[in-house]
Amino acid sequence: MDITCDKCQSMFRIPDEKIPAGKTAIFQCTKCKNRISVSLNQKTDDIVKNIKKDSTDYHDTGSQTDDVFDNIFDFDAKEGKTALVCESDPSARQKLVNALEVMEYHINAVENTRDALKNMRYHVYDMVLVNEKFDDMNPHSNGVLIYLERLNMSIRRNIFVVLISHGFRSMDNMVTFNKSVNMVINIKDIDNVEKVVKRKIKDN
Repeated sequence: MDITCDKCQSMFRIPDEKIPAGKTAIFQCTKCKNRISVSLNQKTDDIVKNIKKDSTDYHDTGSQTDDVFDNIFDFDAKEGKTALVCESDPSARQKLVNALEVMEYHINAVENTRDALKNMRYHVYDMVLVNEKFDDMNPHSNGVLIYLERLNMSIRRNIFVVLISHGFRSMDNMVTFNKSVNMVINIKDIDNVEKVVKRKIKDN
């Protein structure tokens, strides 16, 4: 579903399945800060767009609403590729962000699983880079990886997932298959992330 802000005409693309049935998702236009609410009618599946021109008009009515004012929709649909970085270590996170900037991605770097899942619920990223120990020292209970595994394949196939590992070697195809990701990079090779990711994307 494409949504246009009627105030500045910025366009945003939101997967229909990301709008909770029976609820209203509210976000703020990143260009003009106009408030936009989008709801999916549970009975007719019609998209209802209610643009609130004046933020002072907004008030809590007690209805079921997902308030996503804090920049969940950070990316204009026309601005190019987007990436989500899920890395707890500030130094490693910055290296990933720097590499993605060179690759001309629009980046959202988060520090915890809650923020990561909140963002992914409302935006389908072109790339997700996630440390296997992100926000949890047990790789088997990594909330981001579990979420990605459970995504509908029609959505998941459009996301290039990079697993940052502490134990597996970079570009290990067996681990890639086993973890249901597109590629693995060992944390020791993080300085070369731009080069190896570019090569893998080209192969992919």
